[in-house]
Amino acid sequence: MIKIEELIHAYIHSHCDFEKEIVLTNYFQADWEADILIIDSEGGSHEIEIKLSKSDFKNDFKKSYINKDTGEKFLKHDKISCGDYVCNSFSFLLPMGMVDAALIPEHCGIIEFYHNADTWETEFYLIRQPKKLHEDSYWKLNDKDLFIRKMALNLLQRKMEIKGKHEELIFKNPFEIKKLK
Repeated sequence: MIKIEELIHAYIHSHCDFEKEIVLTNYFQADWEADILIIDSEGGSHEIEIKLSKSDFKNDFKKSYINKDTGEKFLKHDKISCGDYVCNSFSFLLPMGMVDAALIPEHCGIIEFYHNADTWETEFYLIRQPKKLHEDSYWKLNDKDLFIRKMALNLLQRKMEIKGKHEELIFKNPFEIKKLK
């Protein structure tokens, strides 16, 4: 069975234009993690959620958020369907035939894939285009400067994580450094 990281790699390298789009994987936005987030040059955004099992698919509709100010509880797909969501569109990426398209809400796009384990090739099929949830640019709803700083920090953290796997790293205690200043 194909691993989710391999599936993400296959999809973004066959369907994304890195010259014109920002492509992020496992990116926390709003209150949930996006498996794939694509932001085009005009600020249009598309979240793609990968589901490899029926139970995982069903659980996506149970994801909720509690407003810290009011205590009100919202379901993720209720927010998406009414357009109260940061992304302009939302799609599911699923194994071929895993879920009947009639069971997937109309606002969601459907992308199915077939993975040939013998040739290690993966093919993607657009079953249904996602509906546009709203017209707002991703940059109207998110601070672009903060976004860039978060991406730089994320890159630094991943670099240190990878470097740490290959050699022992010894860092000074940051609390001791502050005391000296």
